[in-house]
Amino acid sequence: MTLDRSTGLGWAGGYVGSGVATANLAARTLRDLVRQDSGQGGRTELTDLPWVGHKVRKWEPEPLRWLGVHGLYATYRAADRRERLTSSVEASKLARIADRVAGRH
Repeated sequence: MTLDRSTGLGWAGGYVGSGVATANLAARTLRDLVRQDSGQGGRTELTDLPWVGHKVRKWEPEPLRWLGVHGLYATYRAADRRERLTSSVEASKLARIADRVAGRH
């Protein structure tokens, strides 16, 4: 969600699924950003959302990204199997490693 004040162009995107609800929220957020930029309004709950001005990091080149994602999924599946076999309520070491790689902890 970005509004380029030098050109007056706004951009919203990057959501997945059918996107109807998110597209609606994006349009209302962009409207509030335009109003804020033109002096017709101030900050709103929508302009303070974390997706406003968010910079997306560059992805690793294919097939490295694909291999990484699928390797992470395989690690989580293995962790689930191990936890199910041991009836452990604690996350297995595999799950903790996968969480760290995924940036979850």
